[in-house]
Amino acid sequence: MRKLIVHEFITLDGVIQAPGGEDEDRDGGFTHGGWTRLFWHDDIGKSFGAMMQDVDAFLLGRRTYVTHAEAFEPLPAGDPFGDLMNGPAKYVVSKTLEKPIWRNTTIIRDNVVEAVRALKAQPGKNIVTDGSSQLLHALLAHDLVDELHLSLYPLALGGGKRLFPDGATTRFALVDSKPYPTGVIGLHYTRQTV
Repeated sequence: MRKLIVHEFITLDGVIQAPGGEDEDRDGGFTHGGWTRLFWHDDIGKSFGAMMQDVDAFLLGRRTYVTHAEAFEPLPAGDPFGDLMNGPAKYVVSKTLEKPIWRNTTIIRDNVVEAVRALKAQPGKNIVTDGSSQLLHALLAHDLVDELHLSLYPLALGGGKRLFPDGATTRFALVDSKPYPTGVIGLHYTRQTV
C-alpha cells in the first residue's frame, strides 16, 4: 500500500498558513504570509528533493493546488524544480474547480475519504500533500496520514491555520531530525499505532 506523506513548513506554535508569500492566504486576517523566507537554506530544498524521489502523486486542496499550479506549470522542461513538481500525478479535492490548470490532474469532487483510501491502495510510489489545511484535517481525522515531514521554523506567530485540528489525538514516532544552519529543524515522523 502507498504511504500518504504530509510535508509542511510549521512554526513553533503549530501554524502552517501562508509560509511562502505575503498574500498566499489571508483568511482570518492573517498578516504574516511569507514567514519562511528569512530562514531559507538550500539544504531544506535538498531534503524536500530527497523525499520526492519516492513520490509519484500530489494530493492537494483547491487553494494550494491553484497556488502550486500557477508557480510550477509555467516552468520549462529541464528546470530541476519544475520537473520535480510537474512530474507527479496531481489529485485535487474541489467542488468548485471547473477544469484542471496543472498537467496530469484528476479532480476529486465527492467521497474524499473513500477516494483517498482507493488512491492509497493503487500500485505506485508515495503520495504527498502540503498546505491544504482543511483537507489535511480530514485526512488526519480518518487516520489516512502515514508520515509527517515537517520543517520546524524558529518563530511563533500567535495564530493562523494549524497542522492539527482541535481535539486531534494521533500519535507519531520520531524517525529522524536534521538541524539546518538557519535554525530550522527537519523532523520526520511515522504514524504510531496505539
